[in-house]
Amino acid sequence: MKILAVVGTKNTGKTTLVTMLVQELVKRGHQVGTIKHTHHDFDLEGKDTWKHREAGAQMVVGSGESTFFLINESVPLDKILKSVKTLKELDYIIIEGFKHVDYPKISTTGVEDEFTITSVDVFKMDPEDIVPLADLVEERSYGLIPGLDCGECGFDSCLDMAKAIIRGEAMEKECKMKKFQEVELFIDDVSIPLNPFVQDFIKKSIEGMVSSLKMDEAQKSPEKIELTIRNVED
Repeated sequence: MKILAVVGTKNTGKTTLVTMLVQELVKRGHQVGTIKHTHHDFDLEGKDTWKHREAGAQMVVGSGESTFFLINESVPLDKILKSVKTLKELDYIIIEGFKHVDYPKISTTGVEDEFTITSVDVFKMDPEDIVPLADLVEERSYGLIPGLDCGECGFDSCLDMAKAIIRGEAMEKECKMKKFQEVELFIDDVSIPLNPFVQDFIKKSIEGMVSSLKMDEAQKSPEKIELTIRNVED
């Protein structure tokens, strides 16, 4: 899952650009999701979900033709990305806002940092301009940074490699650890890097234990195994 942020000040066309990028990437066959950073409340006063939250519910889930979650607190972006990755297999997540994240960015105001792949004036764009922009997104965006800093890619750290991808001097497929993401470990929602040996050890150990359990036939060849361990006081 590659991540891109569209950043800029208010009324500079961020939402328009996000919409154009989503349409173009979907047309190319990608599964795309979006995350929007806002200072406003998503819930409308007087609606049933609003009444639930006013009553004191910490989380409200709406389920019907669409499903949505309302949590009565600000949730860190990394935790949101982890939850999205768990819920849905996506090729791209496009974030509107979150200008300080260490992910590839397109700026709509000309303000750049070392994670900016380009800047655009959305109001001067022609419809066909989205094609080369989407090409750039496919080429220079990347997913969650492994954080192992193994050096196998030739860079001192994963962050250094990420910056090289932004500059067009490296490609994500050169990351050795990206090939070993069959096992992911999160401790208190923080991703813990695992080298290939540890991943293989955990995978085979868990699969061995699971295979000894009584399960339905369909469960004997799972696509994904999830295990949560909680430290509960006696």
